[in-house]
Amino acid sequence: MTEEKKDCPPYAPGTHVRESDIRDKKITFTWWEPEVQYSWSLGPAMSKFLQGLKAGKIFGIHCKPCKRVIVPPRMFCEYCYGPTDEWIELPDTGVIETFSISYLDPDARRIEEPILVGVVDLDGTPPHHGFMHYFGEMTKDQIKIGMKVKAVWKLEHEREGSINDIKYFKPL
Repeated sequence: MTEEKKDCPPYAPGTHVRESDIRDKKITFTWWEPEVQYSWSLGPAMSKFLQGLKAGKIFGIHCKPCKRVIVPPRMFCEYCYGPTDEWIELPDTGVIETFSISYLDPDARRIEEPILVGVVDLDGTPPHHGFMHYFGEMTKDQIKIGMKVKAVWKLEHEREGSINDIKYFKPL
């Protein structure tokens, strides 16, 4: 059993700091902005994939023991844990594996016209191993699982080595 202390307030007393306290130097403070430089390595597989996108190409990597092409590529197969090293240029066509109709924009704001997003299985890759992207030039009533699609690329001078170098996939 504990005994309540009647002389202790339910919170620690304190004084709020006002802007005038800082301006009038009534409190001591310091301001520091560190000079920090970051370096980020994507690794050899993702680097080559993104360089390919900048050039308007989609690269996958082959796993010989599993006989499958992995895209986006990885340096090892997550099925057999074996190394992957045979690069393959893939077509920019495929089929819609799954999709979603979203009435939220990328910043989670409500929108009138929906965004179509889903998974594309590229031609030359096994089923159910696609990557997520946007769909365009179709309506929410036209999009279908299994629909053949083709990449719509940004103009060459606009590409920067990003998955967004492909604007969206459109119906074939």
